[in-house]
Amino acid sequence: MNEALAPADRRAAAHDSIDALALGDAFGERWFPLFREREQAVSEIRSRRMPREKEWRWTDDTAMALAVLRCLEQHGEIDPVALADAFGRAYAADPGRGYGAGMHELLPRHAERPEAWHESAGALFDGQGSLGNGAAMRVAPLGAWFSDDLERVAAQAELSARVTHAHPEAVAGAVAVAVAAALAARARLSVAAVAEATPAGAVRDGLLAADRLSFATEPWRAADALGSGQRVRADDTVPFAVWTAARHPDDLVAALWATAEGLGDVDTTCAITAGIVGARTGTASVSEAWLKRREALPGWLTDVTTP
Repeated sequence: MNEALAPADRRAAAHDSIDALALGDAFGERWFPLFREREQAVSEIRSRRMPREKEWRWTDDTAMALAVLRCLEQHGEIDPVALADAFGRAYAADPGRGYGAGMHELLPRHAERPEAWHESAGALFDGQGSLGNGAAMRVAPLGAWFSDDLERVAAQAELSARVTHAHPEAVAGAVAVAVAAALAARARLSVAAVAEATPAGAVRDGLLAADRLSFATEPWRAADALGSGQRVRADDTVPFAVWTAARHPDDLVAALWATAEGLGDVDTTCAITAGIVGARTGTASVSEAWLKRREALPGWLTDVTTP
């Protein structure tokens, strides 16, 4: 099916997206150097050996994506003050989720004065704003939520990004991922279509490079060419994650293994890829052996009444 989705179906796609995003985040975190030496990780990933830890804990990628989805559930769109408040509250409740240095500085401010979100976010990095991948890592469910209108997807993704990431490249990364998830929900995902909808700049240039890269390319080689988040920048993260999602649009597990091959900021690349693919597939085809290991998501996701 590739026609526009009904509102209830779009909402369901958003919930599928975050379910998959959390799985990708928790799966990807298992391959960080904290848990694996590089050579060991490469060997285990290429042999498709499931991470052996009994619990796969998700990180700030999921915590912030949950805040985005909660804002959509409560307001029907991005309310930046409400979103800043939600980010601040999530951070205060559990600051040990792997937040970056900029968020350790910013989110306590959001908790105290969410109405000052624009000033606070713009002050990071000597007034340039963050160009990190944090706005992109959390935005896929938003893309699914608004998937009937790509212009609105882009506008809402930009607004959601600016609450924490004022730099244009971080905004572009969020727009690209949201558009990718919207297209995935409608079975229209392609790297070229995502690039076309992404603002000009380094992220778009990376997507254009990804579009020229054959899907026959080994994922680790694609990561070498495109970046896999080692610099924790949107332009170094989003093109590879969109490429692996488009390479496996109907197979979440295959998409995650391919993304993990790139190593780098692997929890974030896997969260982005999974959020995109999951907007179409959810986690229905994922084995129970994986799902039972992933840390549970909060109960409100299943308690919310379908309109």
